[in-house]
Amino acid sequence: MEICRLPAQFFTRTKDISHPIRPLPCAITSLSPSKAVDLVESRMFMLGMGYVGQFFGQQLKNEGWVVKGTCTSSRKKKELEEKGFDAFVLDASEPGFSVLSSVSSCTHLLVSIPPVPGLGDPLLKHGELLRGALVDGSLQWLCYLSSTGVYGDHSGAWVDEDYPASPSIEPAKSRLLAENEWLSFGDSLGLSTQVLRLGGIYGPGRSAIDTMIKQQPLTSRQKMRSSKRYTSRVHVEDICQALRATIEMPSIRRIYNVVDDDPAPREEVFAYAEDLVEKKWPGFIEQAPPTPKENKPCVFGKRSSRGEKRVSNARMKSELGVKLRHPSYRSGLLSITEQLTL
Repeated sequence: MEICRLPAQFFTRTKDISHPIRPLPCAITSLSPSKAVDLVESRMFMLGMGYVGQFFGQQLKNEGWVVKGTCTSSRKKKELEEKGFDAFVLDASEPGFSVLSSVSSCTHLLVSIPPVPGLGDPLLKHGELLRGALVDGSLQWLCYLSSTGVYGDHSGAWVDEDYPASPSIEPAKSRLLAENEWLSFGDSLGLSTQVLRLGGIYGPGRSAIDTMIKQQPLTSRQKMRSSKRYTSRVHVEDICQALRATIEMPSIRRIYNVVDDDPAPREEVFAYAEDLVEKKWPGFIEQAPPTPKENKPCVFGKRSSRGEKRVSNARMKSELGVKLRHPSYRSGLLSITEQLTL
């Protein structure tokens, strides 16, 4: 499918998508200088500024973008503000004026708030209110962060974006519904709109290495994944690469799988993580306080076929030109270990 690009004055393409995203200088001379500057200022608003949003937001801030986002509590708002972000506490049941006002002035909108099972996407329950805030604004790009969980179980087969999504559990069904709703929402505004289906997200502070060093118990989701033969995952740096690429090469109503090349089982990943920890900090694992058996990160149960599939990233590579920094968990975990100090 041919990629539909926005007018050239919105973006300039660099040869390497790891380079900063730079808008072209404004060529409209009939406007006042202040108005001309406003036309090319890049303003990102993130509905749901979690792990990925903060990582990507920091990169954009370093390049001169204005970055704002929402969170769910005053405590998180304070934490985001301490990191230099403009943050708003969002009550999804009734978006406030300050949030809608900030959204209306953004040029780019990233949505990473998960849907509520049984209720759907909390923001699109106020779709007309949100559309009213955006319809006469300067928004150019809309991206919804979804999950590869929407594919459901395919008995270990490789799946791509054209493979029928057939989720069997309610959270994944809600995700798929939200994808379609956001794509339609973008269509109604004539926007460059993409959905990124992310694999299991890991990176600094959120990885098998961190779990082992902190002796953290497994979450319920981690326990569910622990018996799978295949788990698609992706390093946060590569998610940021994909986001950059969709901004630089905008398309209309496109879905991309954002995963690495190696859908390895969780036990293999933790075995490698244990080896890295032991090599860098000999004796650390033996000296660490004992953890209850059911919470040990390297304890794995009977294999399950629930949600089994291997997710292809071919479209992301061919259409967006993304060259993964971490094509396997091995590269990603090694990088995290090298940067970590105890």
